[in-house]
Amino acid sequence: MISEKHIDSGREFDFGLVSSDYAAYRDIYPEKFYNRIFDAGYYHKDQTVLDIGTGSGVLPRNMYKYGAEITATDISENQIRYAKALSDRLGMNIRYMAGSDTSLSFDENSFDCISACQCYFYLNHEIFSEKAYYWLKSGGRLVFFYMGWLPDEDEIAGASEQLVRKYNTQWSGYGDYRHTIQLPEIYSRYFDIELNEIFDAEIPFTRESWNGRIKACRGVGASLTPELITDFENEHMKMLERFPEKFNILHYCAVLSLKSKK
Repeated sequence: MISEKHIDSGREFDFGLVSSDYAAYRDIYPEKFYNRIFDAGYYHKDQTVLDIGTGSGVLPRNMYKYGAEITATDISENQIRYAKALSDRLGMNIRYMAGSDTSLSFDENSFDCISACQCYFYLNHEIFSEKAYYWLKSGGRLVFFYMGWLPDEDEIAGASEQLVRKYNTQWSGYGDYRHTIQLPEIYSRYFDIELNEIFDAEIPFTRESWNGRIKACRGVGASLTPELITDFENEHMKMLERFPEKFNILHYCAVLSLKSKK
């Protein structure tokens, strides 16, 4: 379990509790998202890449086709089990490890690139920034990615978010809006900014897959009791009957690429 004072008022959460839904419903990034990662210089053939906070391994699996040698880590052992099973099923040779950004240990100059998708707000930046610099080769790159729905512009996303807040009043992940990824000043000691941008994406869902995506978020499956999750899901699916069976949800994608000062 994870508990941080600045996240959900310190309420504990564990994405390992919702690994099955995470694996089934969070592989939703659009192709242009992966293309942007590649165009920014990541996951190229002959590169060694470390993915931090990999969850169920969505990013490594989708970038595997480019030929990089990939190591992927997550704090949750259950997430790693799902990630490994999904990759093995596809015949992908991805190295998986359980561990946090503060507990992981690699040799100096181990990687050409490090990626962190959907997890930059969970990292201990004072520790991770220095570790990433140490692990990267000379001129190595560190990239952060994030994709979030826009509740003030998308009716379905807004309605679902209100329901999450009904069941979890401590959830602080609501009210997202377009913004670039901002990191603490400590990173400027080790890295220079190469790219910092945002772009929109319409992500297709069905009622079932959107319900699964919401259930797999921190405010529901990772923190509520099984009984409350069931109650939420029943009410959420009932609410979704107001909308078509298939629909798009407006998201924005943020990319921040840093280059080592080595």
